[in-house]
Amino acid sequence: MAKVVAIEAVDLGVRFRRGRRGRRSIKDLFGGSRRRTPPGDFWALRDVSFTVQAGEAIGVVGRNGQGKSTLLKLVAGVLLPDTGRVDVHGGVAPLIEITGGFVGDLTVRENVRLTSGLHGMPRAEVARRFDDIIGFAELEEFVDTPYKHLSSGMKVRLAFAVVSQLEEPILLVDEVLAVGDKAFREKCYRRIDELLAEGRTLFFVSHNERDLRRFCTRGLYLDKGRLVLDAPINEVLDRYNADYTSG
Repeated sequence: MAKVVAIEAVDLGVRFRRGRRGRRSIKDLFGGSRRRTPPGDFWALRDVSFTVQAGEAIGVVGRNGQGKSTLLKLVAGVLLPDTGRVDVHGGVAPLIEITGGFVGDLTVRENVRLTSGLHGMPRAEVARRFDDIIGFAELEEFVDTPYKHLSSGMKVRLAFAVVSQLEEPILLVDEVLAVGDKAFREKCYRRIDELLAEGRTLFFVSHNERDLRRFCTRGLYLDKGRLVLDAPINEVLDRYNADYTSG
């Protein structure tokens, strides 16, 4: 059977601006530090190329600030590259930011309907899956509570519950699951196992080595915005650990 490409990145590059220009800030005016980062551009990602086959589970590895979350946002389509391209074949179910797509003044009920609809779930399907979403999130007693009054753990539960009910073939998961309590994380991980068994594609950013080894067969190691290793996950983690120890 021919392999199906889910994600293809070619010479991806993203450039951001460092420091600020123009007038000094209020903090500066009232005795803040006069030391300022000089304005200029830096590359969050540069010359990154890889291909992900449908059904693969990919772990993205690297220290903080090396471009991992930026890469996920490119795949999700919420960020455009400055150079190169990323082609995503199929819809994505993104779990990148806890509050992404949710509105503070709307209730949990209203937010489930809104965010599910924004992700393309038909209204009838939202109604059919509503109880499953609320039950998975363990928010039955908070259905009519404004979202802004939920704890960070509750927000994570709600976000994962919505995203995990989407039928999209590609699941994007950032570090947000680290906020949830242990029992709920295990519940989420069992759900990820189910989705992988269905043939979904997983793009997973985490600093948790155990989770990366559990879910992923392959890893992408980013350092200073560049892809330094694309290999089986155990090899990638061994290299990352060796670099971290020596560095």
